[in-house]
Amino acid sequence: MARSLFLCSLLIFAVTTFSSPTGALILTLVNNCNYTVWPAIQPNAGHPVLAGGGLTLRTLTHQSIPVPDAHWSGRVWARTGCAYSGTAFSCASGDCGGRLQCNGAGGAPPATLAQFEVHHGSNDYASYGVSLVDGFNVPMTVTPHEGKGVCPVVGCRDDLLATCPHVLQHRVPAVHGPVVACKSGCEAFHTDELCCRNHFNNPSTCKGSIYSSFFKHAYPATFTFAHDTPSLMHQCSSPRELKVIFCH
Repeated sequence: MARSLFLCSLLIFAVTTFSSPTGALILTLVNNCNYTVWPAIQPNAGHPVLAGGGLTLRTLTHQSIPVPDAHWSGRVWARTGCAYSGTAFSCASGDCGGRLQCNGAGGAPPATLAQFEVHHGSNDYASYGVSLVDGFNVPMTVTPHEGKGVCPVVGCRDDLLATCPHVLQHRVPAVHGPVVACKSGCEAFHTDELCCRNHFNNPSTCKGSIYSSFFKHAYPATFTFAHDTPSLMHQCSSPRELKVIFCH
């Protein structure tokens, strides 16, 4: 897969937490949706898989996962509409090869992505951003806690499925099923220009399109095409927690 927002009203969450050293950075996944999601975590090359790379998160529950004390980077997304058929597991959006625990595998677009790079730089920075480059499936925000510097809440809060243009709609089953995600222009048309491939794979030729503009208009602070402005990646110094909220 390629590459504001305010505190939720108080909810009582059921909690599942992996053991963590005192003071370690925690990644907390929160499901505020009125349906189950199956979060997936994919590390970038050379970094360890967290929590097996995938889990089940029922509505109004959260799960806290310790992040390595060393430099780590990767991405988080939600899978939806997942089910077993016999022993086969599959998801309507964000599927990672038909498995509950993605174990380092990426997900199938369209899906909303949170991107992270932690424990880097002289001030122990945690960089984070939300990307709609691969399309949209679930509203998602990222909130850092107890960090230093400018640490905004970023992401997309409203559900775009109802307003997704017809040509970008991802339906399951195809054609007549419900809209479960909203495709990027790249995923819908697979052209070099929309996918920023080959001649278009550099900042001077990779530009936004009418399709990425649909996402950018709704959420200006998210990445919407491959060479979108790097300033959309935020840096927070030494946060104690990075909270990903689905359906914030």
